[in-house]
Amino acid sequence: MRTRRTTIHKKTFILRRTNMTMKPILTITGSDGAGGAGIQADIKAISQLGCNALTVVTSLTLQNSIGIQDYYDIPAEIVERQINAVVDDFMPEVVKIGMVRNVNVLEAIIRCIKRFQPTWVLFSPVVYSSHEDLLMSGELIEAIQQSLTPLCSAIVVRERDVDYFSGCKFIVADNSHGRCNELCSTIAVLLNQGLSMEEAEKKAQQMLPTIVNTEVTGRSLSLYKELLERIEQENKNSHDVNYYAAQLNVTPRYLSQITRKVANQSPKSIIDNSLLNRIKKELSNNDITIQQIAYELEFSSQAHLTNFFKRFTGTTPSEYRKFANQ
Repeated sequence: MRTRRTTIHKKTFILRRTNMTMKPILTITGSDGAGGAGIQADIKAISQLGCNALTVVTSLTLQNSIGIQDYYDIPAEIVERQINAVVDDFMPEVVKIGMVRNVNVLEAIIRCIKRFQPTWVLFSPVVYSSHEDLLMSGELIEAIQQSLTPLCSAIVVRERDVDYFSGCKFIVADNSHGRCNELCSTIAVLLNQGLSMEEAEKKAQQMLPTIVNTEVTGRSLSLYKELLERIEQENKNSHDVNYYAAQLNVTPRYLSQITRKVANQSPKSIIDNSLLNRIKKELSNNDITIQQIAYELEFSSQAHLTNFFKRFTGTTPSEYRKFANQ
């Protein structure tokens, strides 16, 4: 592998037959016809964060909300030719690998990785489907351990699948369908923007929707739910933790204890995420200007809104609107 960068670098600008300002991200995985994970989810997540997704399909899943009905694995030669075609033209620095179902396809991917040596290789293994279908054989997992893991910058894996892999940096996601995939795609975009692995992991975890601890009951959970309702209703009027604490008649410190207990997030993170989602929703309407959105949500200026949005997504509101509305 090429020597990793040890300092934050500026976005890489290239002259390509593309309308993106950064190098695209290559995702190598299966196709999920239901759209909840796989290549479809990768394209959506990467595009919404302002990057372009190059895609290589390893397997076609015949899938719906009930589960996977059948598979068709793309021949290894075709997978390798797909990779070579996009890599020769775009030379992506970040590669995300997902569903791999046989050793021949694995070996094809490894040959390509060794040949073009991307800066970052993320692996998000799919051992079981969300409906408990086994997708990897013991032979394949062993081959991954021996050949692919040493080439990876990190493995982004679901909690229940951690024990299948070792010898690499682990980033653990919960077991919900598509969560691991979304986390890995977000980290890939942030690495592509020049963040270190540690920075990308931390920021990606903050950017994903909150997972609520359902074991929490009583006053803590009811106050948390009331906080969410008030933020949803009033986030255009106030972005301040003290304001919401006063509305709930609790101290900011107590409010922080509740949100960390229930959702492992600070009140400020929850407020910011709600505001960020509100901005994204407004940006989907091309009839309203970004300046109008800033005014409506009580930012001091359009520049203030832009700085806020870019801090969380790595892209400007105008860039996000351009690619989200394509």
